[in-house]
Amino acid sequence: MLYRDVLGCGIAGNFALHLEQAGESADFKDLVVDDPNGPKGIFPFYLKGFKTQLGTYPLSSTQITLPTYEANIQAEPEVALLCELSYTDNIITSVAPIEAFAYNDCSIRREGATKISQKKNWGENSKGISANSLKLNTFSKGGTLESYRIASFLRRDDELHVYGEDVEVSGYSYFNEKLTSWIMKQLNEQIDTGPLEPISEYIKECNY
Repeated sequence: MLYRDVLGCGIAGNFALHLEQAGESADFKDLVVDDPNGPKGIFPFYLKGFKTQLGTYPLSSTQITLPTYEANIQAEPEVALLCELSYTDNIITSVAPIEAFAYNDCSIRREGATKISQKKNWGENSKGISANSLKLNTFSKGGTLESYRIASFLRRDDELHVYGEDVEVSGYSYFNEKLTSWIMKQLNEQIDTGPLEPISEYIKECNY
C-alpha cells in the first residue's frame, strides 16, 4: 500500500446518533465541545514509528484479520479522505482533500478503554480501505463526493445482508469546508482530555 508514510486519523461523532449506535456515547458525556451537534474529536489509528499498537500499519484492501483472542469486532462503513497538509512554522494552515476511498473503520469493543485509539488498531489488516480511489475535483458544494452514497453489506454463506443505513456522503454532520476547517483546528489545538489525545504532539513526533 502507498500510505505507510501518511498520518492516520479518524473523526468521532460526525454522523448524528453514530456514537449512540456504536455504544460509545458514554465516553463523551463529560467532554465540552463548541457544537453539541458536531463531531466530538479526532483520534489516531496509525502513527508511523510509534512503539505502541498505533505504530503498526493497519490498512488492507483485501482482508480484515481478526484478533487471536476472543473479541467483539464491529465493521463501520465510512468514507476516507487523503489530504495534503500545509504548515507555517509547524502549524497546520490548510487541509486539502485530494482523493476519497470507501473505508471500513473497523473497531474492537474494549471495556475500560480510556482512549478511542485503543479500539481502532489491533494489528495488521485491522482497517479496510478500497484499492481504488476517487479523485476529487473540489471539496466544496457541488463537488464530486456529493453524488455518492454510503451503503454496506455483509456476505455470509454466499448470501448478502444489508448492514447499516444507506445514506448520502453529504449527510455527515460536518462536510466540505466546514469539515476541513474543523479538522485543521482539531489537529492544531486538540488536547489530551477524556477519550481524546493531543494530535499536534503526535504530528511533531512523526516529523510532520
